[in-house]
Amino acid sequence: MGGEVKPAKGLRRHLNSGFVAGFLLVLVTYVIVSQQFAMDTPTAVTSTAPRIDEKESMSKAPVETDDKVRQEWQPKETPKDTSSAVATEELPKIDSTNAKPIENGKVVCSSNGFYSDTCDVDGDVRINGTALSVTLVPASRSSERREWKIQPYPRRTVSGIQEVTVTQLATPGAAAPACTVSHGVPAVVFALGGLTGNYWHDFSDVLVPLFVASRQYGGEVQFLVSNIQPWWLGKYEAIVRRLSRYDAVDLDRDGEVRCFRHVTVGLRMHKEFSVRPELAPGGLTMADFTAFLRDAYALPRAAAAIGVTRAPPQKRPRLVVIRRGHYRKLVNMDEVVRAAEAAGFETAVMAPRFDERVEDVAREVNTFDAMVGVHGAGLTNAAFLPAGAVVIQVVPYGRLERMAKADFGEPVADMGLRYVEYSVAAEESTLLEMLGPEHEVLKDPAAVHRSGWDMVAEYYLGKQDVRINVTRFAPILAQAFHHLRHS
Repeated sequence: MGGEVKPAKGLRRHLNSGFVAGFLLVLVTYVIVSQQFAMDTPTAVTSTAPRIDEKESMSKAPVETDDKVRQEWQPKETPKDTSSAVATEELPKIDSTNAKPIENGKVVCSSNGFYSDTCDVDGDVRINGTALSVTLVPASRSSERREWKIQPYPRRTVSGIQEVTVTQLATPGAAAPACTVSHGVPAVVFALGGLTGNYWHDFSDVLVPLFVASRQYGGEVQFLVSNIQPWWLGKYEAIVRRLSRYDAVDLDRDGEVRCFRHVTVGLRMHKEFSVRPELAPGGLTMADFTAFLRDAYALPRAAAAIGVTRAPPQKRPRLVVIRRGHYRKLVNMDEVVRAAEAAGFETAVMAPRFDERVEDVAREVNTFDAMVGVHGAGLTNAAFLPAGAVVIQVVPYGRLERMAKADFGEPVADMGLRYVEYSVAAEESTLLEMLGPEHEVLKDPAAVHRSGWDMVAEYYLGKQDVRINVTRFAPILAQAFHHLRHS
Protein backbone atom coordinates (compact mmCIF):
# COMPACT_ATOMS: atom_id res chain seq x y z
CA MET A 1 0.00 0.00 0.00
CA GLY A 2 1.16 3.59 -0.64
CA GLY A 3 2.27 5.46 2.43
CA GLU A 4 2.55 9.16 3.01
CA VAL A 5 5.84 10.69 4.03
CA LYS A 6 5.03 13.16 6.76
CA PRO A 7 6.91 16.44 6.46
CA ALA A 8 9.47 17.09 9.13
CA LYS A 9 8.93 20.03 11.46
CA GLY A 10 10.65 23.24 10.31
CA LEU A 11 13.84 24.01 12.13
CA ARG A 12 13.72 27.44 13.77
CA ARG A 13 17.15 28.66 14.65
CA HIS A 14 18.09 31.51 16.89
CA LEU A 15 18.27 34.84 15.05
CA ASN A 16 20.83 37.45 15.90
CA SER A 17 19.09 40.54 17.22
CA GLY A 18 20.44 42.62 14.36
CA PHE A 19 18.42 40.59 11.86
CA VAL A 20 15.05 40.61 13.64
CA ALA A 21 13.56 43.75 12.12
CA GLY A 22 14.74 42.87 8.62
CA PHE A 23 13.51 39.30 8.93
CA LEU A 24 10.02 40.36 10.00
CA LEU A 25 9.76 42.61 6.96
CA VAL A 26 10.97 39.79 4.67
CA LEU A 27 8.57 37.29 6.24
CA VAL A 28 5.53 39.55 5.93
CA THR A 29 6.38 40.22 2.28
CA TYR A 30 6.86 36.54 1.60
CA VAL A 31 3.55 35.53 3.14
CA ILE A 32 1.81 37.90 0.75
CA VAL A 33 3.75 36.79 -2.32
CA SER A 34 3.97 33.07 -1.59
CA GLN A 35 0.36 32.34 -2.49
CA GLN A 36 1.39 32.34 -6.14
CA PHE A 37 4.10 29.76 -5.48
CA ALA A 38 4.00 26.00 -5.15
CA MET A 39 5.57 25.85 -1.71
CA ASP A 40 4.33 27.19 1.62
CA THR A 41 5.56 30.13 3.72
CA PRO A 42 9.18 29.82 4.90
CA THR A 43 10.48 29.66 8.40
CA ALA A 44 13.44 31.94 8.87
CA VAL A 45 16.75 30.23 9.49
CA THR A 46 20.18 31.67 10.14
CA SER A 47 23.53 29.98 10.07
CA THR A 48 24.65 27.99 13.09
CA ALA A 49 27.78 26.65 11.45
CA PRO A 50 31.11 27.70 12.94
CA ARG A 51 31.95 31.12 11.62
CA ILE A 52 35.24 31.59 9.81
CA ASP A 53 37.04 34.74 10.81
CA GLU A 54 37.03 37.10 7.87
CA LYS A 55 40.73 37.78 8.41
CA GLU A 56 41.48 34.26 7.20
CA SER A 57 40.55 35.36 3.68
CA MET A 58 42.91 38.36 3.65
CA SER A 59 46.46 38.54 2.40
CA LYS A 60 48.99 41.29 1.73
CA ALA A 61 50.16 39.43 -1.37
CA PRO A 62 47.19 38.94 -3.72
CA VAL A 63 47.00 35.58 -5.44
CA GLU A 64 47.38 35.30 -9.18
CA THR A 65 44.15 34.86 -11.09
CA ASP A 66 43.26 33.19 -14.34
CA ASP A 67 43.07 35.99 -16.89
CA LYS A 68 41.60 33.86 -19.65
CA VAL A 69 38.83 35.74 -21.38
CA ARG A 70 35.39 34.28 -20.68
CA GLN A 71 33.45 33.33 -23.77
CA GLU A 72 30.82 35.88 -24.77
CA TRP A 73 27.72 34.53 -26.41
CA GLN A 74 24.19 35.12 -27.55
CA PRO A 75 21.59 32.35 -27.33
CA LYS A 76 20.04 31.10 -30.53
CA GLU A 77 16.67 30.60 -28.84
CA THR A 78 14.09 33.33 -28.54
CA PRO A 79 12.44 33.86 -25.14
CA LYS A 80 9.54 31.54 -24.54
CA ASP A 81 6.18 33.08 -25.32
CA THR A 82 4.95 32.63 -21.76
CA SER A 83 7.45 35.16 -20.39
CA SER A 84 6.66 38.76 -19.60
CA ALA A 85 10.30 39.76 -20.10
CA VAL A 86 11.00 42.66 -22.42
CA ALA A 87 13.99 43.17 -24.68
CA THR A 88 16.75 45.35 -23.28
CA GLU A 89 19.73 47.10 -24.86
CA GLU A 90 22.82 44.92 -24.94
CA LEU A 91 25.61 45.62 -22.51
CA PRO A 92 28.66 47.35 -24.06
CA LYS A 93 31.54 44.92 -24.49
CA ILE A 94 35.29 45.29 -24.48
CA ASP A 95 37.07 43.70 -27.42
CA SER A 96 38.97 40.89 -25.72
CA THR A 97 41.61 40.88 -28.43
CA ASN A 98 42.72 44.35 -27.26
CA ALA A 99 42.59 43.59 -23.52
CA LYS A 100 45.33 45.26 -21.48
CA PRO A 101 47.99 43.19 -19.69
CA ILE A 102 47.00 41.92 -16.26
CA GLU A 103 49.26 44.46 -14.49
CA ASN A 104 47.10 47.21 -15.95
CA GLY A 105 43.92 45.30 -15.38
CA LYS A 106 41.21 44.00 -17.62
CA VAL A 107 37.41 44.06 -17.73
CA VAL A 108 35.42 41.56 -19.81
CA CYS A 109 31.68 42.14 -19.74
CA SER A 110 29.12 40.02 -21.52
CA SER A 111 25.39 39.69 -22.02
CA ASN A 112 23.51 36.54 -22.89
CA GLY A 113 20.59 38.56 -24.16
CA PHE A 114 17.49 37.33 -22.35
CA TYR A 115 18.94 36.54 -18.95
CA SER A 116 21.94 38.14 -17.32
CA ASP A 117 24.73 40.67 -17.66
CA THR A 118 28.06 39.95 -16.01
CA CYS A 119 31.56 41.39 -15.77
CA ASP A 120 34.84 39.67 -14.96
CA VAL A 121 37.37 42.16 -13.58
CA ASP A 122 41.07 41.36 -13.16
CA GLY A 123 43.77 43.56 -11.66
CA ASP A 124 43.62 46.14 -8.87
CA VAL A 125 39.89 45.82 -8.14
CA ARG A 126 38.28 47.87 -5.38
CA ILE A 127 34.73 47.29 -4.12
CA ASN A 128 32.82 49.96 -2.23
CA GLY A 129 29.79 48.10 -0.93
CA THR A 130 27.61 50.96 0.23
CA ALA A 131 28.15 52.69 -3.12
CA LEU A 132 27.60 49.38 -4.99
CA SER A 133 30.68 50.16 -7.05
CA VAL A 134 33.44 47.96 -8.46
CA THR A 135 36.44 49.95 -9.69
CA LEU A 136 39.44 48.74 -11.70
CA VAL A 137 42.49 50.93 -11.07
CA PRO A 138 45.14 50.66 -13.82
CA ALA A 139 48.86 50.60 -13.00
CA SER A 140 49.50 53.06 -15.83
CA ARG A 141 47.35 55.32 -17.95
CA SER A 142 44.92 53.33 -20.05
CA SER A 143 43.13 54.35 -23.21
CA GLU A 144 39.84 55.49 -21.77
CA ARG A 145 37.50 55.45 -18.80
CA ARG A 146 34.61 53.03 -19.22
CA GLU A 147 31.56 52.21 -17.15
CA TRP A 148 28.93 49.45 -17.05
CA LYS A 149 25.71 49.02 -15.07
CA ILE A 150 25.20 45.42 -13.96
CA GLN A 151 22.12 43.98 -12.30
CA PRO A 152 23.66 41.30 -10.08
CA TYR A 153 20.51 39.14 -10.06
CA PRO A 154 20.55 36.68 -13.00
CA ARG A 155 17.20 37.74 -14.52
CA ARG A 156 17.74 41.29 -15.68
CA THR A 157 14.01 41.95 -16.13
CA VAL A 158 13.26 41.42 -12.43
CA SER A 159 12.51 44.73 -10.73
CA GLY A 160 13.66 45.95 -7.32
CA ILE A 161 17.34 44.96 -7.66
CA GLN A 162 19.91 47.74 -7.40
CA GLU A 163 22.54 47.86 -10.11
CA VAL A 164 26.26 47.61 -9.46
CA THR A 165 28.46 50.13 -11.28
CA VAL A 166 31.62 48.64 -12.78
CA THR A 167 34.19 51.28 -13.73
CA GLN A 168 37.52 51.02 -15.54
CA LEU A 169 39.54 54.12 -14.74
CA ALA A 170 41.83 55.71 -17.30
CA THR A 171 44.35 57.14 -14.82
CA PRO A 172 46.00 55.38 -11.84
CA GLY A 173 44.35 56.41 -8.58
CA ALA A 174 41.87 58.81 -10.19
CA ALA A 175 38.71 58.87 -8.05
CA ALA A 176 39.62 55.45 -6.67
CA PRO A 177 38.69 54.64 -3.06
CA ALA A 178 41.60 53.55 -0.89
CA CYS A 179 41.68 49.89 0.18
CA THR A 180 40.78 49.18 3.79
CA VAL A 181 40.79 45.37 3.40
CA SER A 182 42.86 43.32 0.93
CA HIS A 183 41.71 39.80 0.13
CA GLY A 184 43.84 36.96 -1.13
CA VAL A 185 40.92 35.12 -2.76
CA PRO A 186 38.68 36.04 -5.70
CA ALA A 187 35.15 37.38 -5.18
CA VAL A 188 31.70 36.83 -6.63
CA VAL A 189 29.18 39.68 -6.35
CA PHE A 190 25.50 38.77 -6.64
CA ALA A 191 22.06 39.73 -5.36
CA LEU A 192 19.28 37.90 -3.58
CA GLY A 193 15.65 39.01 -3.55
CA GLY A 194 14.02 39.01 -6.96
CA LEU A 195 12.18 35.71 -7.33
CA THR A 196 14.04 33.91 -4.55
CA GLY A 197 11.70 32.45 -1.98
CA ASN A 198 10.14 30.31 -4.68
CA TYR A 199 11.86 26.94 -4.39
CA TRP A 200 12.43 26.48 -8.12
CA HIS A 201 13.78 30.01 -8.58
CA ASP A 202 16.11 29.51 -5.61
CA PHE A 203 17.82 26.78 -7.61
CA SER A 204 17.38 28.02 -11.17
CA ASP A 205 18.20 31.69 -10.54
CA VAL A 206 20.85 31.51 -7.81
CA LEU A 207 22.14 28.13 -6.65
CA VAL A 208 22.97 26.68 -10.07
CA PRO A 209 24.59 29.90 -11.42
CA LEU A 210 26.45 30.36 -8.11
CA PHE A 211 27.77 26.81 -8.39
CA VAL A 212 29.00 27.52 -11.92
CA ALA A 213 30.64 30.80 -10.87
CA SER A 214 32.41 29.53 -7.77
CA ARG A 215 32.98 25.77 -7.92
CA GLN A 216 36.34 26.25 -9.68
CA TYR A 217 37.78 27.91 -6.56
CA GLY A 218 37.28 24.95 -4.23
CA GLY A 219 35.79 27.08 -1.45
CA GLU A 220 38.49 29.76 -1.65
CA VAL A 221 36.19 32.55 -2.81
CA GLN A 222 34.42 35.42 -1.07
CA PHE A 223 30.71 36.07 -1.69
CA LEU A 224 29.52 39.68 -1.54
CA VAL A 225 25.73 39.79 -1.50
CA SER A 226 23.46 42.70 -2.26
CA ASN A 227 19.91 42.64 -0.87
CA ILE A 228 21.06 39.89 1.47
CA GLN A 229 18.42 37.52 2.91
CA PRO A 230 19.71 35.88 6.13
CA TRP A 231 16.93 33.25 6.17
CA TRP A 232 17.84 32.25 2.59
CA LEU A 233 21.51 31.80 3.43
CA GLY A 234 20.45 29.72 6.42
CA LYS A 235 18.06 27.55 4.42
CA TYR A 236 20.72 26.67 1.85
CA GLU A 237 23.65 26.78 4.25
CA ALA A 238 24.96 23.32 3.33
CA ILE A 239 25.30 24.37 -0.30
CA VAL A 240 26.66 27.87 0.30
CA ARG A 241 29.25 26.62 2.84
CA ARG A 242 30.54 24.04 0.35
CA LEU A 243 31.04 26.76 -2.26
CA SER A 244 32.72 29.32 0.03
CA ARG A 245 34.62 28.89 3.29
CA TYR A 246 33.92 32.49 4.27
CA ASP A 247 30.92 34.28 5.71
CA ALA A 248 29.04 36.18 3.03
CA VAL A 249 29.49 39.97 3.16
CA ASP A 250 26.34 42.10 3.39
CA LEU A 251 27.36 44.39 0.54
CA ASP A 252 24.72 47.07 1.14
CA ARG A 253 25.89 47.67 4.72
CA ASP A 254 29.60 47.04 4.32
CA GLY A 255 31.68 50.06 5.33
CA GLU A 256 34.94 48.63 4.00
CA VAL A 257 36.65 49.19 0.66
CA ARG A 258 37.59 45.62 -0.25
CA CYS A 259 40.36 44.94 -2.73
CA PHE A 260 40.70 41.82 -4.87
CA ARG A 261 42.72 40.60 -7.83
CA HIS A 262 39.71 38.99 -9.53
CA VAL A 263 35.99 39.75 -9.19
CA THR A 264 32.98 38.34 -11.00
CA VAL A 265 30.05 40.77 -10.90
CA GLY A 266 26.69 39.09 -11.43
CA LEU A 267 25.77 35.45 -11.99
CA ARG A 268 25.59 33.90 -15.44
CA MET A 269 22.34 32.06 -16.02
CA HIS A 270 22.87 29.77 -19.02
CA LYS A 271 19.36 28.36 -19.25
CA GLU A 272 16.46 27.51 -16.95
CA PHE A 273 17.58 25.32 -14.02
CA SER A 274 20.59 23.94 -15.88
CA VAL A 275 24.11 24.46 -17.18
CA ARG A 276 25.64 24.73 -20.64
CA PRO A 277 28.99 22.91 -20.29
CA GLU A 278 30.54 24.84 -23.18
CA LEU A 279 30.01 28.07 -21.22
CA ALA A 280 30.98 26.82 -17.76
CA PRO A 281 34.52 26.90 -16.30
CA GLY A 282 36.02 23.45 -16.63
CA GLY A 283 33.03 22.23 -18.64
CA LEU A 284 30.81 21.79 -15.57
CA THR A 285 27.50 20.04 -16.20
CA MET A 286 24.15 19.78 -14.46
CA ALA A 287 25.13 16.23 -13.50
CA ASP A 288 28.12 17.76 -11.70
CA PHE A 289 25.70 19.99 -9.79
CA THR A 290 23.53 17.08 -8.65
CA ALA A 291 26.65 15.13 -7.64
CA PHE A 292 27.70 18.20 -5.66
CA LEU A 293 24.28 18.21 -3.93
CA ARG A 294 24.66 14.54 -3.00
CA ASP A 295 28.00 15.37 -1.42
CA ALA A 296 26.74 18.52 0.34
CA TYR A 297 23.82 16.67 1.92
CA ALA A 298 25.64 13.32 2.35
CA LEU A 299 23.05 11.49 0.24
CA PRO A 300 23.77 7.76 0.16
CA ARG A 301 22.44 6.79 -3.28
CA ALA A 302 24.35 7.89 -6.37
CA ALA A 303 22.46 5.60 -8.76
CA ALA A 304 18.91 4.30 -8.99
CA ALA A 305 18.05 0.61 -8.77
CA ILE A 306 18.24 -0.16 -12.50
CA GLY A 307 18.28 -3.57 -14.19
CA VAL A 308 17.09 -7.00 -13.17
CA THR A 309 20.49 -8.14 -11.94
CA ARG A 310 20.80 -5.27 -9.46
CA ALA A 311 17.13 -5.06 -8.50
CA PRO A 312 15.59 -8.49 -7.87
CA PRO A 313 11.88 -8.87 -8.73
CA GLN A 314 10.85 -8.97 -5.10
CA LYS A 315 12.38 -5.54 -4.50
CA ARG A 316 10.12 -3.09 -6.27
CA PRO A 317 11.47 0.28 -7.44
CA ARG A 318 10.24 3.14 -5.29
CA LEU A 319 8.15 5.99 -6.73
CA VAL A 320 7.18 9.23 -5.00
CA VAL A 321 4.17 11.31 -6.00
CA ILE A 322 4.51 15.02 -5.17
CA ARG A 323 1.38 16.43 -3.54
CA ARG A 324 0.67 20.13 -4.11
CA GLY A 325 -1.16 22.13 -1.47
CA HIS A 326 -3.20 24.38 -3.75
CA TYR A 327 -3.62 25.05 -7.49
CA ARG A 328 -2.50 22.34 -9.92
CA LYS A 329 -3.36 19.63 -7.40
CA LEU A 330 -3.85 15.99 -8.28
CA VAL A 331 -7.46 15.66 -7.13
CA ASN A 332 -7.50 11.85 -7.55
CA MET A 333 -4.24 11.19 -5.73
CA ASP A 334 -5.42 7.83 -4.34
CA GLU A 335 -6.20 6.55 -7.83
CA VAL A 336 -2.78 7.60 -9.10
CA VAL A 337 -1.07 5.85 -6.19
CA ARG A 338 -3.02 2.63 -6.87
CA ALA A 339 -2.15 2.84 -10.57
CA ALA A 340 1.54 3.21 -9.74
CA GLU A 341 1.39 0.21 -7.44
CA ALA A 342 -0.39 -1.80 -10.13
CA ALA A 343 2.46 -0.88 -12.49
CA GLY A 344 4.92 -2.49 -10.07
CA PHE A 345 6.11 0.41 -7.92
CA GLU A 346 6.35 0.76 -4.18
CA THR A 347 4.64 4.15 -3.90
CA ALA A 348 4.57 6.99 -1.40
CA VAL A 349 3.19 10.53 -1.38
CA MET A 350 5.30 13.49 -0.35
CA ALA A 351 4.15 17.05 0.38
CA PRO A 352 7.29 19.15 0.91
CA ARG A 353 6.86 22.39 2.83
CA PHE A 354 9.04 25.46 2.60
CA ASP A 355 9.81 25.31 6.32
CA GLU A 356 11.25 21.80 6.10
CA ARG A 357 15.00 21.51 6.29
CA VAL A 358 16.32 21.00 2.77
CA GLU A 359 18.59 18.22 4.00
CA ASP A 360 15.57 16.27 5.29
CA VAL A 361 13.75 16.61 1.97
CA ALA A 362 16.91 15.70 0.06
CA ARG A 363 17.52 12.53 2.06
CA GLU A 364 13.92 11.39 1.65
CA VAL A 365 13.82 12.03 -2.10
CA ASN A 366 17.14 10.24 -2.57
CA THR A 367 15.53 6.97 -1.41
CA PHE A 368 13.27 6.89 -4.50
CA ASP A 369 13.88 5.67 -8.04
CA ALA A 370 11.08 7.62 -9.73
CA MET A 371 9.06 10.80 -9.21
CA VAL A 372 5.65 11.96 -10.46
CA GLY A 373 4.40 15.51 -10.13
CA VAL A 374 2.30 18.17 -11.79
CA HIS A 375 4.36 21.06 -13.21
CA GLY A 376 5.46 23.17 -10.23
CA ALA A 377 8.19 23.91 -7.74
CA GLY A 378 7.98 20.51 -6.04
CA LEU A 379 9.63 18.90 -9.08
CA THR A 380 12.77 20.85 -8.22
CA ASN A 381 13.46 18.03 -5.77
CA ALA A 382 14.34 15.82 -8.75
CA ALA A 383 17.84 17.21 -8.23
CA PHE A 384 18.17 14.90 -5.19
CA LEU A 385 17.19 11.70 -7.02
CA PRO A 386 19.95 9.19 -7.75
CA ALA A 387 21.34 9.16 -11.29
CA GLY A 388 19.28 7.05 -13.69
CA ALA A 389 15.99 7.70 -11.88
CA VAL A 390 12.81 8.56 -13.78
CA VAL A 391 10.86 11.82 -13.57
CA ILE A 392 7.30 12.00 -14.91
CA GLN A 393 6.09 15.57 -15.33
CA VAL A 394 2.33 15.99 -15.58
CA VAL A 395 1.79 19.03 -17.83
CA PRO A 396 -1.48 20.88 -17.11
CA TYR A 397 -3.92 21.58 -19.92
CA GLY A 398 -3.30 24.74 -21.93
CA ARG A 399 -0.37 24.24 -24.33
CA LEU A 400 2.22 24.48 -21.56
CA GLU A 401 4.54 21.82 -23.00
CA ARG A 402 7.16 24.31 -24.16
CA MET A 403 7.43 25.88 -20.73
CA ALA A 404 7.36 22.49 -19.00
CA LYS A 405 10.21 21.22 -21.16
CA ALA A 406 12.33 24.32 -20.54
CA ASP A 407 11.71 24.42 -16.79
CA PHE A 408 12.05 20.70 -16.00
CA GLY A 409 12.28 18.49 -19.08
CA GLU A 410 15.70 19.63 -20.31
CA PRO A 411 17.14 20.14 -16.80
CA VAL A 412 16.08 16.65 -15.71
CA ALA A 413 17.73 15.10 -18.77
CA ASP A 414 20.85 17.21 -18.11
CA MET A 415 20.95 15.76 -14.58
CA GLY A 416 21.33 12.25 -16.00
CA LEU A 417 17.72 11.28 -15.23
CA ARG A 418 15.12 9.77 -17.56
CA TYR A 419 12.39 12.28 -18.41
CA VAL A 420 8.83 11.31 -19.34
CA GLU A 421 6.05 13.81 -20.05
CA TYR A 422 2.30 13.37 -19.67
CA SER A 423 0.07 16.10 -21.13
CA VAL A 424 -3.32 16.58 -19.51
CA ALA A 425 -6.33 16.49 -21.82
CA ALA A 426 -9.22 18.93 -21.47
CA GLU A 427 -11.33 16.15 -19.95
CA GLU A 428 -8.75 15.72 -17.17
CA SER A 429 -8.74 19.41 -16.21
CA THR A 430 -11.06 20.89 -13.59
CA LEU A 431 -11.32 23.92 -15.90
CA LEU A 432 -13.85 21.90 -17.90
CA GLU A 433 -16.36 21.72 -15.06
CA MET A 434 -15.51 25.24 -13.91
CA LEU A 435 -15.92 27.02 -17.26
CA GLY A 436 -17.75 24.64 -19.58
CA PRO A 437 -16.54 23.16 -22.88
CA GLU A 438 -17.38 26.27 -24.95
CA HIS A 439 -15.18 28.67 -23.00
CA GLU A 440 -12.20 30.03 -24.93
CA VAL A 441 -9.81 28.73 -22.26
CA LEU A 442 -10.88 25.19 -23.16
CA LYS A 443 -11.56 25.60 -26.87
CA ASP A 444 -8.65 27.76 -27.98
CA PRO A 445 -5.55 27.76 -25.74
CA ALA A 446 -3.53 29.32 -28.57
CA ALA A 447 -5.76 32.41 -28.46
CA VAL A 448 -5.31 32.59 -24.70
CA HIS A 449 -1.53 32.59 -25.15
CA ARG A 450 -1.80 35.32 -27.77
CA SER A 451 -3.75 37.46 -25.29
CA GLY A 452 -0.75 37.58 -22.94
CA TRP A 453 0.89 35.93 -19.97
CA ASP A 454 -1.63 37.21 -17.38
CA MET A 455 -4.48 35.09 -18.70
CA VAL A 456 -2.24 32.04 -19.15
CA ALA A 457 -1.10 32.33 -15.53
CA GLU A 458 -4.58 33.03 -14.19
CA TYR A 459 -6.29 29.98 -15.71
CA TYR A 460 -3.79 27.31 -16.72
CA LEU A 461 -1.47 27.79 -13.75
CA GLY A 462 -3.66 29.45 -11.13
CA LYS A 463 -7.16 27.96 -11.37
CA GLN A 464 -6.57 24.48 -12.72
CA ASP A 465 -6.41 21.18 -10.89
CA VAL A 466 -5.88 17.80 -12.54
CA ARG A 467 -7.86 14.57 -12.44
CA ILE A 468 -5.65 12.06 -14.23
CA ASN A 469 -7.31 9.38 -16.33
CA VAL A 470 -5.39 6.46 -14.84
CA THR A 471 -6.16 4.23 -17.83
CA ARG A 472 -4.55 6.79 -20.12
CA PHE A 473 -1.72 7.27 -17.60
CA ALA A 474 -0.93 3.54 -17.24
CA PRO A 475 1.41 3.32 -20.29
CA ILE A 476 3.47 6.20 -18.89
CA LEU A 477 3.92 4.34 -15.61
CA ALA A 478 4.76 1.16 -17.51
CA GLN A 479 7.38 3.04 -19.50
CA ALA A 480 9.01 4.32 -16.30
CA PHE A 481 8.95 0.85 -14.72
CA HIS A 482 10.40 -0.76 -17.83
CA HIS A 483 13.29 1.72 -17.82
CA LEU A 484 14.17 0.90 -14.22
CA ARG A 485 13.84 -2.85 -14.67
CA HIS A 486 15.45 -3.38 -18.07
CA SER A 487 17.88 -0.54 -18.86
